[in-house]
Amino acid sequence: MSLKNYQYNAILRTYDDRRAASRVMLEKRQAEIAQKLPAYMELQAKIIENSMQFAKASLFAENGSPDTAGLRQQNEALSRQKEALLTANGYPADYLSPVYLCKDCQDTGMNGEERCHCFKQAVVDLLYAQSNIASIIQEENFGTFRFDYYNDNAVDPKTKLTPRQNIRHIYETCQSFVRNFDKDGGNLLFYGNSGLGKTFLSHCIAKELLGTAHTVLYLTAYELFDILGKAMYDNEQDFAASAEHILDCDLLIIDDLGTELATAFTMSRLNLCINERFINHRSTIISTNFGVQELADRYGERNFSRIFSSYTPLRFFGDDIRLKKKMES
Repeated sequence: MSLKNYQYNAILRTYDDRRAASRVMLEKRQAEIAQKLPAYMELQAKIIENSMQFAKASLFAENGSPDTAGLRQQNEALSRQKEALLTANGYPADYLSPVYLCKDCQDTGMNGEERCHCFKQAVVDLLYAQSNIASIIQEENFGTFRFDYYNDNAVDPKTKLTPRQNIRHIYETCQSFVRNFDKDGGNLLFYGNSGLGKTFLSHCIAKELLGTAHTVLYLTAYELFDILGKAMYDNEQDFAASAEHILDCDLLIIDDLGTELATAFTMSRLNLCINERFINHRSTIISTNFGVQELADRYGERNFSRIFSSYTPLRFFGDDIRLKKKMES
């Protein structure tokens, strides 16, 4: 589910369209004010005249002069008069300022030398549209999670908890993860047999963080490794550029780790991805049907050590919830 060039270019065009629309709106407003408030245009003309005089005077005075200081003060007073004239006639003081959907990048998509947060969000939104996750999280969220699917009688010998007690602990941990996300960040590892709610709770977290303007990217392990595999001939710098949305999003969810067709190369890319996100304090959730030893055997000591040293492990156990849901339908 990587972003295609035509999709990337389509996002760039939306920024061109935004700036064009802003220019058209500003021109219409200027024409409106010129017609309704000629006094405003007279003040504006005086500011322009003073600015030209200021420029000429500055050519002959390195540190300024009484003339340039006076011109500056005049323009400041004229600007205040313009704002007062607008507000007195029912217009906002900034009515003739450019209108941007994103004030941080002024609808350029760039904030300094980096892609603006709004651009990154646009990329993630497009990827979500491809995966249909937006519709899924309307059904699978904290409000629709049900504890009654989990047995409250059988006790797990390792934890001394019933499946229901265990899932309540996991549920509360997930809610705490969301509440403290901006302050603490962190990473979660969901592991245990299939059909126990790992993907469901990933969707719960995704919905909450998306609702608070965080960038969240959900990828199955198959989709992630497909992206990693396509970057086989990229060096690490080129890979980081092509996988920017994976490395930089606020939260990356990797679902069903272990179902992918892995190679030594993609394993190294996985390690790079996990390390880059850890170093840059980007949060990650990994869910897998593997147990602890299976993870160590499949992904090697390096990846295993990183995951278990920097992730909060949450073990799911109990009966297959999917089967119970099918029996109800």
